Amino acid sequence: MRFQLKHVLLAIIGLLVIVIGINWWHQAHHFNRNVTVNGINVGGLTTKQAFQKVKAAKNTNRVYLNGDLIYDGPDSGSSLTATDEAKMKNVFHQQFSFFPSRKAYSLQIKLTKQDLSQYDAKKAIVQTTLQRMNKDRQAPVDAYAELRNGKVTVHKGQRGTRIDEQHVLKQLSSQASNSKISLSAKQQQPLSTNSKTVQNEKKQLQKLIGKKVNYQVEKQTYHLTTADVITSATYKDGQYHYDTSAVDKKIKQINQKQATLGKAFKFKTPEGKEITTTRDGSYGWKISAERAGKTLADAIAAGKSSVNAKADIYGIGYNRRGTGYGVTENDGIGNTYAVISIASQHAWFYKDGKCVDEVDVVTGKMSNKADQTPKGVWYIMYKQSPSVLRGTSDNGSKYSSKVQYWAQFTDSGCGFHDASWRHNWSKTAYLNDGSNGCANMHPSDAAGAYNSLEVNEPVIVY
Repeated sequence: MRFQLKHVLLAIIGLLVIVIGINWWHQAHHFNRNVTVNGINVGGLTTKQAFQKVKAAKNTNRVYLNGDLIYDGPDSGSSLTATDEAKMKNVFHQQFSFFPSRKAYSLQIKLTKQDLSQYDAKKAIVQTTLQRMNKDRQAPVDAYAELRNGKVTVHKGQRGTRIDEQHVLKQLSSQASNSKISLSAKQQQPLSTNSKTVQNEKKQLQKLIGKKVNYQVEKQTYHLTTADVITSATYKDGQYHYDTSAVDKKIKQINQKQATLGKAFKFKTPEGKEITTTRDGSYGWKISAERAGKTLADAIAAGKSSVNAKADIYGIGYNRRGTGYGVTENDGIGNTYAVISIASQHAWFYKDGKCVDEVDVVTGKMSNKADQTPKGVWYIMYKQSPSVLRGTSDNGSKYSSKVQYWAQFTDSGCGFHDASWRHNWSKTAYLNDGSNGCANMHPSDAAGAYNSLEVNEPVIVY
């Protein structure tokens, strides 16, 4: 009895081995039932049979969106070539299972030679259809992280009704070789609060909290924190985006204490008088609160301990980046400058604290306010030799005068230049026979004065 039972068990095991072997052989050489390759059903076929079936199938060039036919182009032949047969074996492994499976697979072979003659037309129809569908639909709002008042908060997203166009176009691209293209349009989903993107935003913003940075303004250091600089911040596409209005008040205080643009300077004239200049003029600098906010916020994000304000200053006139930053001697004017005394009709030129030249000048005509040389502290905008001066005379006529030396110091066009046409060089000429605002120099004096001047140096007119 035991002998018979043993033989029965061996027979059963042998039968199972045979069945399993037959099953394995079949599965190893045939596609599962619910499998398509480039839109053609190849269930139960070998890779060779499947290749022949897909190759023999005509391309109907039809595009369906959510089951509705939106494009029906002329039929075309298959684009499969002999070199694509090996790719059929590769996609076979994507659906292989030891036991038969009813799982649906839509496999794609990227053809060596694709017929894409109708692809652009298909894409255009799909885009037009989606745009029409989205016309009155609302886009979703992604969840996002925000730093505000020293705390990071994650704001929930809002669902919308807009169709996800990129998702549909991605389907179209992946099915470009299919005889029939079936697309499914779904609503675009907002980023969730738990998404990797939003959680990374939160992580990056948390790095900003509690940081410190020193702001160096000339010789003065200001100690600032994240809260002093950043009102709010977000992190999108790998970049921080800031609202730095929190620092505006501090920059205003710094400007009031140190900035020189629009300042009345205390100055000792070459004639030995202590004066205070007018606030008019273009010489000087101020800190832009907007630039400073970005500089400081970027420094905090980068983990820098200190930054200089030099990149954040601005000015007026020819040089919009400011003049005189870092100059603290002589009340901010420094030791290299030019001086014009209207009362004395004389100009002095200083370099490193020493007077290197001085000349008599004829300044703007006092009897006409529009011609008067403006008082204040200006700066040499640029130098040109030779040059041509163009403008309008008091009688309205246009003039064009050649000069050998020209150094402009006001936006209105006032500057130092030689005046070969002038005959009246008296000390009172400026009262009724002065220039249109420039400092006229005798041709014999102009070269020395011109060569003494440096671009951006102050010009004090009093």
